[in-house]
Amino acid sequence: MSEGHRITVIAGGVGAAKFLRGLLRVYPNHLVTAVVNVADDFRLHGLAISPDLDTVTYTLSELVNPDTGWGRVNESWGVKDELERLGGQTWFNLGDLDLALHLYRTQRLTEGATLTEVTVELCEKLGIEAHLLPASNQQIRTQLKVENQGWVDFQDYFVAQQHNVAIEDFRFEGIETASPGPKVISSLEKSAAIVIAPSNPFVSVKPVLEISGVADVLRERRNNVVAISPIVGGAALKGPASRMLEELGFERNSVGIASLYRDFAETLVIDQKDSELALRVQSEGMRPFVTDTIMDTPDRAAALAQAVLAEISLSEEEQQ
Repeated sequence: MSEGHRITVIAGGVGAAKFLRGLLRVYPNHLVTAVVNVADDFRLHGLAISPDLDTVTYTLSELVNPDTGWGRVNESWGVKDELERLGGQTWFNLGDLDLALHLYRTQRLTEGATLTEVTVELCEKLGIEAHLLPASNQQIRTQLKVENQGWVDFQDYFVAQQHNVAIEDFRFEGIETASPGPKVISSLEKSAAIVIAPSNPFVSVKPVLEISGVADVLRERRNNVVAISPIVGGAALKGPASRMLEELGFERNSVGIASLYRDFAETLVIDQKDSELALRVQSEGMRPFVTDTIMDTPDRAAALAQAVLAEISLSEEEQQ
């Protein structure tokens, strides 16, 4: 990496991908690193699928489906349609272009490459100058304890059941022996600032924090860590984060987010709609920063990134 004010973003899912795309519009791309959750990775049809890495990769390469926030734009579904006709598993939507990436990843992993190496290759092929780092190269599997069902895999809960069932607990299989991927710890240690993206705190951020050494770095560097709340007006803009907060015994708002992040981050970015919660966020031990956090367009995502940069006193001009 080149010298300069580096920023590392802990990322997972659509919200993180949107924030990163906004950040890359207003900050030198080669100075941005994203440490991406891999605990929802799984195998289907023998293929290695990394949903969070794929969403971030497609978004930053401008290939993402703008209507869904995931998958490929201009996708075709010939394989899925034929598989369905034959009676195969089609509960997880894999388009033809998406399948090509999974085939490439699986091929390279079979040849002995690590997930980090494959991710670097894909970024080079797709023209992404920022550094995308899988949080770990080892298997971690998110499981959720679903009411009246017991433990189920994350994709069963999230996709097959459309996250419409209540959860009682969650765990990360393999986390005890997982080590951080190459450059993950050094990126966190050397960055001028660390941003926890507006991702689900339980199933996107926590599996990154629980990898050996990651939480320790954030605690040590707490004054340089900014978290962005994924909750606006008591609801998640996408996904089940707000329901999970309530089901797991936390307030269904940015105060609940503050109670989860106060040991790791000094500042919590909250939306203008939640400005009345600022004092309560402060009482949780975090410094509130109120701004527009809704990223329904790339321009608004860039504006949020610019506001966060100003809050941590970093700007593109300082890098010139």
